[in-house]
Amino acid sequence: MKLGITGLSGAGKSTIFEALTQNVQEEGHKVENRIGTIEVPDSRVEVLSDMYKPVKTIFAKVEYYLPAIHSQKSEAKKDQNIWTPVRDCDALIHVVRNFSGYGLAAPAPYKDFLSLDQELILADLVTVEKRIERLETDKKRGKKTDQEELTLLMTCLENLEKEIPLRRTPEIASAQVLRGFAFVSAKPELVLFNNNDDDAGFPEVQELMTREERMVIRGKLEQELSRMTPEEAGDFLSEYGIKESARERVIKKSYELLGLVSFFTVGEDEVRAWTIKKETKALDAAEVIHSDIKKGFIRAEVVSYKDLMDAGTYQEARKRGTVRLEGKTYLVQDGDIINFRFNV
Repeated sequence: MKLGITGLSGAGKSTIFEALTQNVQEEGHKVENRIGTIEVPDSRVEVLSDMYKPVKTIFAKVEYYLPAIHSQKSEAKKDQNIWTPVRDCDALIHVVRNFSGYGLAAPAPYKDFLSLDQELILADLVTVEKRIERLETDKKRGKKTDQEELTLLMTCLENLEKEIPLRRTPEIASAQVLRGFAFVSAKPELVLFNNNDDDAGFPEVQELMTREERMVIRGKLEQELSRMTPEEAGDFLSEYGIKESARERVIKKSYELLGLVSFFTVGEDEVRAWTIKKETKALDAAEVIHSDIKKGFIRAEVVSYKDLMDAGTYQEARKRGTVRLEGKTYLVQDGDIINFRFNV
């Protein structure tokens, strides 16, 4: 899972990136792209590791990507390539300033949100217009064109001209024929309101609240927290009434946003968490591990994490009948522990 961090200049993108990844930037490197890969906190992996005592324990991972600093607002209309770095991201985290400070204008979160959202829309509008123009030129020259693609692009054009981001029509934006365009306004988006240290509330942006996934983060506070030892962090969390760190909350919300779940493979060699989309069939989950497992798939031996914990051991779960054999079309559930039987 890869998430791109976006936002207007001064929104606190670097602060949020460091709070999430503990990847602190050296002075003089502010124009470089930054990538931080972190483990997804999951107590179930820790419990399974204690149970099986494997050689390796591997958590699922999430990657945060912060593009190099540029003047997005001034360059967006001149150069649509500024969005190229985030086109391969699974989702966007849109950081919106909601903090005050010396020399800063009063926060205007809704205005700032719309400003960047319009840049995403404009980038996709240019892409769509160019492609439609190309298809219509080919049609006039007698070349065969994909009518489905043209129809979908015309629908995209209609929405974008009305300043409606393509994420509002995911069934169109995610159509197979359009996937190659990697539209930026079509990507699932989490809006992070970056607040002052003493402010844990949402700003008054009611219209936005009903349409977008959103969270409040006290960026500077969380940045400090990310630099502390576990002991220091515990006292800090209590002092500010923080139940979970921003990292944990953002990861959970990101999983929800993308419709992701985790399943596990266990053994003496390795206990590992794997990330898949909800409603993924067992056959496709097998491919996440290795294409050979999908090719030679026979059955999936499955027990839920809860049933295993209730039983205490895998052997006891077998006796209770909670370990079951499932076929290719079984829809993998969050927390399933799976042993794939295959032959190649």
